[in-house]
Parts: sequence; structure tokens; C-alpha cells
Amino acid sequence: MKKKELNETLQKASDRLHRAGDRIAHNRVAGKVLHSDSIVFTFLRSTVSSQASSWTDMFVSFALFAWCSLTPWLSTAIGAVAGGIVNCLMTYRFTFHATDCPWRAVVVKFAMVWLGSLLLNSFGTEAVYWLLQRWTWLEEIGFRPDGYFAAARLGVSLVVSLAWNFLLQRYFVYRINSFDPYAIRFMNFITFHHPENESDPEVKV
Repeated sequence: MKKKELNETLQKASDRLHRAGDRIAHNRVAGKVLHSDSIVFTFLRSTVSSQASSWTDMFVSFALFAWCSLTPWLSTAIGAVAGGIVNCLMTYRFTFHATDCPWRAVVVKFAMVWLGSLLLNSFGTEAVYWLLQRWTWLEEIGFRPDGYFAAARLGVSLVVSLAWNFLLQRYFVYRINSFDPYAIRFMNFITFHHPENESDPEVKV
């Protein structure tokens, strides 16, 4: 009987150790996903931010096109504004942990990249939508104008988010670089912010 109780006690202790080991491993993986600056984990976090902004963008643009009868480029542009706001809020702290970067410089650089993304998405979607409309065989298999727009929007958005947004955000927007002082001066100018001296951390980068 004592031997049986001893075995049960050892088994319970072993189970506890396994569960503790699993929790430690899980916490390590979660820590890497949330805090590692390696390109792999940064890309995973960027995917989350991108998905949140993309779904916001997609919902707003599709709603405006389908329900408000706006043109593809205008629907895309307004959707991109909504998605851009969500993306900027998430990427600063969650994706790139860029708290060491002056926020004034980040705002200007993000706006530059976002504007490029807006143009690429807007006119890229318009071009692909125009192309799909000329493929009459698509209607024969059940596609409709709303479907053309959704396909064009999704395809262009995917290419732009990977080849433009992620690379420029990682290597330009959320990194301290030689462009920052000019971005800060521009931001100070348009917001009428005048640092008292050059030691202001928002001036010296």
C-alpha cells in the first residue's frame, strides 16, 4: 500500500514538473513573440497590426463602394485613412517597440510611407479593377463588380503591405536615422512648437 501511495505521489510530482516546464516554454515563446526584435517575430507582430488595419481599411472601403456608391479609388483612399490610423497606433509600441524614437519624427516618416501606400493602393486598385472589368469571362463564371473590387483590393493590398509598408517601417520609420532632425523641425514648424534650446531631445537625435 505504501509503495502504491509513493508511486502516486511521484507521478503527481512528475505531472507538476511537466506542467511547470510547459508553462516556462510557453512563456518563453510568448516573450519572444511579443518582445524579440528579430525580423521573424517582428514580422509576426507586424502581421497582427497589419491585419487589424487591413480589416478596418477593407470594411470601410468596401462599405463606401457597395453602399455609398463611391468610386473605387475614393473608397480605397478613405479606407486607407482609417486603416492608417489603426496601424500607426499599433506599430509604434506593439510591433517595433520604437519608444526610443522621437515621436515627432515617427509621425512625419509614417505619414510619408502611408502616403506612398495610399497612392499605390488607390491607383493600383483602380488599375486592377479596370483590368478585371475587361475580362468578360469572369462574369460568365459568376463574378460581379463588387467581386472585382474585392479581388483587386485584396491583391494590391497584400503586395503593398509586404513590399512597401513592412520594409520601410522596419528600416526607416521606426529607426533613428539622419532624416529625423529634418522631420522634427518640420513637425515643430507645422505645430508651432519651438524648443527652448538645442538640448531638447526632440531636436537632437
